[in-house]
Amino acid sequence: MAWNAEANAPDGAAWMRALAGRFIVFDGPDGSGKSTQFARFAAHARAAGVNVVEVREPGGTPIGEKIRGILLDPENAEMTLRAEMLLYMASRAQLFEERIKPALAAGSMVLADRFVSSTLAYQGTAGGIAEDEIVAVGQVATGNHVPDLTVVFDVDTDVAMRRLSPLLDRMERKGAEYHARVRQGYLSQATRWPDRYMVVDSSRAPDDVTAALMHGVRDWCACPAR
Repeated sequence: MAWNAEANAPDGAAWMRALAGRFIVFDGPDGSGKSTQFARFAAHARAAGVNVVEVREPGGTPIGEKIRGILLDPENAEMTLRAEMLLYMASRAQLFEERIKPALAAGSMVLADRFVSSTLAYQGTAGGIAEDEIVAVGQVATGNHVPDLTVVFDVDTDVAMRRLSPLLDRMERKGAEYHARVRQGYLSQATRWPDRYMVVDSSRAPDDVTAALMHGVRDWCACPAR
């Protein structure tokens, strides 16, 4: 299955204009291929006439990028789990206030590479911090704002690990067992909040993943409750 290129034209992708003013998150385990789909989806949305603001986590602001450097530096192996979680949230708080909130107010679609869903999977399910604690801190960091839709790119852990660059950052170095728990964390979130989560099988060829993504988001947009 491949995504019809005609749908990339403004008229063929008219449904994408319903995403204006929406907050969409792309998330998933390291090696899930979400970065490729992120770039493609942003391009499709712009072709449909949607103003897209792209952000990434951790980072996305000058302060956030400094925090990102601390979080991903392999030399910071002694960092405690709770310090790790709070640093992610600190970067997120700055990102939300400085970039996400103003963009949504201006009617732009915000497309984020990771959000609170990542913290729930990595520091929560995989790390052991209680989900309710992370949700509570996330509410403080974002002013109790949750994404309209979180797309989880799901892939078998062995496949994901083979896709990673040999130059692993601090989080990627945590091993297959840890990353298997991360994957389960994402799937558990999708089960808990099915109205605002969507799971895409990203083990397939990139074009097939794009097709599933576009069809899935189009169906989500068409739901009367949106």
